[in-house]
Amino acid sequence: MPGELETFLLHLTRSRAVLVTVEQTRGSAPREAGAWMAVFDDATRGESGTIGGGHLEWKAAQQAREALARWADTAPPVWREVVALGPSLGQCCGGSVVLCFEPVDASHAAQLRDRLNPALTPLALFGGGHVGRAIVQALAPLPFAVHWIDSRDGLFPPDLPAQVSTEHSDPVQTAVRDVPAGACVLVMSFSHAEDLDVVAACLQRQRERDDLAFIGLIGSRTKWATFGHRLTERGFTAAELARVTCPIGLPGIQSKVPAVIAASVVAQLLMAVSAAGGVANLS
Repeated sequence: MPGELETFLLHLTRSRAVLVTVEQTRGSAPREAGAWMAVFDDATRGESGTIGGGHLEWKAAQQAREALARWADTAPPVWREVVALGPSLGQCCGGSVVLCFEPVDASHAAQLRDRLNPALTPLALFGGGHVGRAIVQALAPLPFAVHWIDSRDGLFPPDLPAQVSTEHSDPVQTAVRDVPAGACVLVMSFSHAEDLDVVAACLQRQRERDDLAFIGLIGSRTKWATFGHRLTERGFTAAELARVTCPIGLPGIQSKVPAVIAASVVAQLLMAVSAAGGVANLS
């Protein structure tokens, strides 16, 4: 959660905290190893992050606040607790977690930024229209580094999330060569001709480097059938065309509202990244 980390570090400049991290899990647990939350000694700042909610989080926050109340001149030592979720908390998960409690203040900020900054999956988004904007908004709290590309200049809105960069590229498909290895690519420009050129550039890159994790094209099955014929004429094989997902989004969601399309596409991206062994911890 890139935004949660920035909130935590900002509050840490004004208020001490206890960082609670899930170090290990066994069996069924509400969050994975690496998930964290920060509990502040200033009650108005509340908490940042989450280790899963429920009784586990409530009890951990209570313990953290007790340690903060004892914090005088010297920070309390780091401590760990093994929590059996069923017997000790009355939860039905059946597993256990090891929680690490770490008192921190502003002097720890740089080290915490390096340690907690989530690994970001690169994503190239071609198209600055309504759906593109909705996807950028939906991705804002998620671990993706978005490179947003359009052939039209002056199109991108101000005040974009920190993990979003923009590029004016004309012709737009030339930007494909600089997409980072392992990236997901979404194609949804204002022009079918541009879409076709971007998809062709992605397939050519796959032929040469085979280093794109996902290629998704907005549109209908009819659009893809037309693209398939044109891409075949450009020399791409059926096996290469099968690397493109079109239509994008989860099946069964029919709405054309940009925010709904974005939610469906982002869910599909998370599934694709997880299946490929990519970023799983969203903390």
